[in-house]
Amino acid sequence: MYLLLPLLSSVLYVCGALFLKEAGGYGVGLWRTTFVTNLICGVTFNVLWFLGGTFPPVNLWWQPAVVALLFLGGQSLSFFAIERGDVSIVTPVLGIKVVLVAIFVTLVIHERVPGSLWLAASLSSAGILFLNRGDSAQPHHHTGLTILLAMLAASCYSMFDVLVQKWSPGWGAGRFLPMLMWFVALYSLGLIPFFRAPLKSIARPAWRPLLCGGAFIALQGIFLITALALHQKATSINVVYSARGLWSVLAVWWLGHWFANKERERGTHVLRWRLVGAVMLMAAIILVVK
Repeated sequence: MYLLLPLLSSVLYVCGALFLKEAGGYGVGLWRTTFVTNLICGVTFNVLWFLGGTFPPVNLWWQPAVVALLFLGGQSLSFFAIERGDVSIVTPVLGIKVVLVAIFVTLVIHERVPGSLWLAASLSSAGILFLNRGDSAQPHHHTGLTILLAMLAASCYSMFDVLVQKWSPGWGAGRFLPMLMWFVALYSLGLIPFFRAPLKSIARPAWRPLLCGGAFIALQGIFLITALALHQKATSINVVYSARGLWSVLAVWWLGHWFANKERERGTHVLRWRLVGAVMLMAAIILVVK
């Protein structure tokens, strides 16, 4: 039953990404988007306080501080990728996170890497190539940069998940998770000097998709990270969560016009190749589980 949480998170993430992509069309910008989203996360994660736990000695508070840096890095890179590229590329590439999680779990928690993992890694690489296929005539969409940014984001998020699994039991989910989001909100204050303009200058029509996107991202994070902290199954949880890659391509294809998303205008041949790439990434994910 706990796998229902990452499944729900995968759907909510795609909704959040589409809303943030829409907000980006109004010129909100990467840093203001990250700042607003992190403030929402810092507030909403306090609902997890009821899960209980204890605060360890102050000399261990560096643990949520480090995990918060990884979260902020992954979030900033993924938002940058969404801003510069297409949701139907970013989200499937983030699906390689499950392979990276399995590798990091092996390195950090010393679990054995099965042979199927290496096959999964090969399928993931092939899937990424398919995501890029058919887009060569439109280089202004920054496909290569988008893939690179999404892969770096996946790396940050992967280590984040593994460290949550490793360190949260010593705190309890109700203490570790809210505290790491407090750190995230605190770090986000350092983004203010990079704003292209003050928050008050954000166009009024941009606030709806910006706040909706931030709320969906925060909500999916609550479900996903709580599952990680409570059930200690980073690999299997990420396998289910990576279904967001498939949902993103389908959502852009069928619902993108609701979010003023123009990715469908690339042509059906481009989205078909992206769908093939997303399916290959899903196949890699299934191999990791087996």
